[in-house]
Amino acid sequence: MPTNIFASPAGDNASTASTVHRILNKGVAAIHFGVLHGVKYFLPDAVFLFLSHRRRVGRFPHLRNPATFNEIILDRCLHPDPLWSILADKLAVRDYVKATVGERHLIPLLAAPDAFTQQVFDALPRSFVMKANHGCGFVKVVWDKGDVSFEELRKTADEWLSTDFYLASRERHYRTIEPRIYFEKLLIDRSGKVPADYKINIFERENGDPVIYTGVVSDRFGVPRHDFYDTNWNRLDIAAAGYPCSEEPAPRLPNWDEVVSVARRLSAGLGYVRVDLYAFDGEIFFGELTFTPGAGVTRFSQDSFDDEWGRLIRTMPPSQLSDAWG
Repeated sequence: MPTNIFASPAGDNASTASTVHRILNKGVAAIHFGVLHGVKYFLPDAVFLFLSHRRRVGRFPHLRNPATFNEIILDRCLHPDPLWSILADKLAVRDYVKATVGERHLIPLLAAPDAFTQQVFDALPRSFVMKANHGCGFVKVVWDKGDVSFEELRKTADEWLSTDFYLASRERHYRTIEPRIYFEKLLIDRSGKVPADYKINIFERENGDPVIYTGVVSDRFGVPRHDFYDTNWNRLDIAAAGYPCSEEPAPRLPNWDEVVSVARRLSAGLGYVRVDLYAFDGEIFFGELTFTPGAGVTRFSQDSFDDEWGRLIRTMPPSQLSDAWG
């Protein structure tokens, strides 16, 4: 007689139910994974984001009435402000940064050629960073040019330029950014490493000081760690985006008030935006402005942060976008 997996002694009911629940969940997850990776480029944006949120965050989002941080970011992916296409362009945004906080906060630009040629490569210094302007993750650190060939870098550049970042994440404001390759000075701190990346989430209030949550990504090109701190620089018991936390909290920067001032000036009038800065050895350099962090599919180790950040965005003063950049 065939065995009925749903029939078990009373003492085993809870264990069996738990096992079945896990099997069903794995089945649903496998279906979502297959759908997204098998026909992802043919799915409408809303369906793609809906399924991505379910697979990565673990629940279906409310797109009609977004409330959590991730749900609000999903809505922003689908309904971006036209200005975001300028400010998310990592080359075009330099004019905004220069006008808002000054050129001294820009990482020195080595080249932004119309075409990456052998002559461009030969003119670059020994160390540099190659990037693309039309999305996230397009970063190649070159510590010593003697260890890499022009052909290798050109192949990477061609792959980046052929990538439609919008299709990969459905963040619609990236659709209109014309892909370009550019080269920046390699920033190195006194320890000889690429400095930590301060991802500053500023939630302005109608009255009083803003609420600030800062993600610090350290040793990004070695053994990366991601820690979160509140407005008073208390480390939070939270992990996100798959990074482990550091063993010890980082000390508050001596010039942290200046870092926050730069971030607030860059975000002023834009509503919610994450401001990424590099701060080390008394200097502050601009990284990027991110209007849709994680494309609305960031898994927090505690759902309470997804809820709290969503509430903070919903209670922010209305954005007042500058006509000069609209």
